[in-house]
Amino acid sequence: MRLLSLNFLSRTWLLPLLFSPLVFWGVANATPEASLSKERNAPIAIAIHGGAGTITKANLTPAQDAAYRAKLNEALQAGYALLDQGKDGQYAVIAAIQILEESPLFNAGRGSVYTFDEEHELDASIMDGATLNAGAAAGVKTVKSPISLANEVMSNSVHVMLSGSGAETFAKQQGLAMVENSYFNTERRLKSLHKAKKSLVKTQASYSEKYAFEQLDVSYKYGTVGAVALDKFGNLTAGTSTGGMTAKRYGRIGDAPIIGAGTWADNASCAVSATGHGEYFIRYHVAADICSRVKYQGVSIAEAADYVINTELKNAGGSGGVIVIDRQGNITMPFNSAGMYRASKRDSENTYVAIFKDQ
Repeated sequence: MRLLSLNFLSRTWLLPLLFSPLVFWGVANATPEASLSKERNAPIAIAIHGGAGTITKANLTPAQDAAYRAKLNEALQAGYALLDQGKDGQYAVIAAIQILEESPLFNAGRGSVYTFDEEHELDASIMDGATLNAGAAAGVKTVKSPISLANEVMSNSVHVMLSGSGAETFAKQQGLAMVENSYFNTERRLKSLHKAKKSLVKTQASYSEKYAFEQLDVSYKYGTVGAVALDKFGNLTAGTSTGGMTAKRYGRIGDAPIIGAGTWADNASCAVSATGHGEYFIRYHVAADICSRVKYQGVSIAEAADYVINTELKNAGGSGGVIVIDRQGNITMPFNSAGMYRASKRDSENTYVAIFKDQ
């Protein structure tokens, strides 16, 4: 087939349109945000969390306190180092979360809580604020790093969320590390399951199962790890990973893998990773709501996050917290529970690591 000549094109509507002032203006101003961001030299910042709940000084020995702080700092520094090297925030978020997934201290990966049937079902998600692309995995049992699977879903799948055996098949196709479910076992979490089951039996004797789970102590209901980052290109990323709720049944899925509830990132506003009683975070789409308030009301991330966590969510009976970062590198980490494992670092500022409210 012969190519059409410019002489022919000039006699048609196409060439005049291509070279019209309007089209030239559109091309000059239609550069995607992601491409523009690659030319920026923004401040770099990262924040992480290791879960929120009934965390008090009385509940932690000095050795436990030190262990949690050390692991939080290790994860924070690993993520920050990648940002400092000029890597995309996606890599920093994954690196930080994987360190927490590998630690038995946190309810994610190796430290995940047990289901009612004494197994582990893990969830995770990640979101890119430049493109609004996202990936999530729910109810997986044999994927070593759920956050890696979420990233593969985001990067190499046409879908946003995969679950169960299908997600595991996809993980194998992507070459991710697979393990036996027993890999996630820890004695501490097994004891918590047995204690929770005893509590459930007592309440089920005279009340419905719904009431029994409502009466279960909040320490059994949540625990999550997450990270948010701002890279030097000005792009935001958020990620979250969890083992879910102790003694959960029927394939229960919380907020961690649900985009908008437990994870959200948008360069036009902020990036959020949440931890708390997932059912409330889903109902109130907490992560996205915070960023929507920033985007449409023009308020700061501190004001938006504080209202959602300490007013709206608290008044509804929901407990937990969030870590939030914006494109200027501002960070806020509010929570309405007794404590939240958290850490942050921006540019050359000192590392911040905290557990309790008065820090």
